[in-house]
Amino acid sequence: MNKEKYIWGALRIAMGWIFLWAFFDKLLGLGFATTAENAWIAGGSPTLGFLSFGTGTLFGGFFQSLAGFAIVDWLFMLGLLFVGLALILGIGVKLAGYVGAFMMFLMWLAVLPLANNPIIDDHIIYLIIMLGFTVVNTDDWFGLGKIWANTKLVKKYKFLK
Repeated sequence: MNKEKYIWGALRIAMGWIFLWAFFDKLLGLGFATTAENAWIAGGSPTLGFLSFGTGTLFGGFFQSLAGFAIVDWLFMLGLLFVGLALILGIGVKLAGYVGAFMMFLMWLAVLPLANNPIIDDHIIYLIIMLGFTVVNTDDWFGLGKIWANTKLVKKYKFLK
């Protein structure tokens, strides 16, 4: 196996863990970004804090208006779960790459203008990495991608690879 496969495979799993950890922290309130009393299972909103207080001034009004809506919470949490599991398992990596890149783009828009750099922050770096997963077949490396690709479902619907 060449070095690129190790790097891309490890990067895919690490990015998956970032998304999956965010899901579990917001779901259960593990005390890192979300306290137990603000956990989703305790009745808290996974989007309320960031959208209410973490947004910038450029598009802040729009994103603040979405804070706490159940549909926004569900879409956000399902996105975190899907992207995290897909990247860690190596199944549906291409679709997860696009979904994850879109989520990062929305979060980047929400914080504009940026505090430390006029254009680039970690959301854009993650977005670029997620798009990398859509063009580099990382699902075959350290994952279930080969098995997943041979299922009838994926053979019929190629976008699920």
